[in-house]
Amino acid sequence: MHQNPSDAERREILSSARNIAVVGLSDNPERTSYMIAKAMQDAGYRIFPVNPNLSGPVLGEKPYASLLEIDEPIDIVDVFRRSEHVMPVAEEAVKAGAKVLWLQQGIVNEEAADYAKKHGMTVVMDRCIKVDHALLVR
Repeated sequence: MHQNPSDAERREILSSARNIAVVGLSDNPERTSYMIAKAMQDAGYRIFPVNPNLSGPVLGEKPYASLLEIDEPIDIVDVFRRSEHVMPVAEEAVKAGAKVLWLQQGIVNEEAADYAKKHGMTVVMDRCIKVDHALLVR
C-alpha cells in the first residue's frame, strides 16, 4: 500500500520544483484542472499543458499531446485523469525522466504508484497540489 511522502518531503518537492507538466489540463477556465494549473503558474511554476485534445495555448503555454514531446526537464507530472487511466501516464513519466508523479485528490492507482517508485520517481497520490502548496510552502 502506497504511503505519501511526509509534509516535509512534499514541502521540499514543491520548493525545489520549477516545471510542472499537467496531464489532462483543460482549456476551460471552469474546470478544476485549469484553476489549479493557473494557481500553480501564479505561484511561479512553469506549466506544460499535456492533453492531445488541446489545439491552442492554455494559460499562455503551448500544449503537448504527450509528456515525451516536452524537451525541458519535468520536475512534477500533475495528473488530472481518472484512476484507471493513470498507468500509461506513469509509464510516460518514467520515459520522460520526470522526478515526481503527483495524482490529484481522488485519483488512486497503486499499480502506477508502484511502477513509478520502482523506476526512481517520488509518488504523491490522492492529494491536491494547490492545497499542499498553500499549506506547506506559503
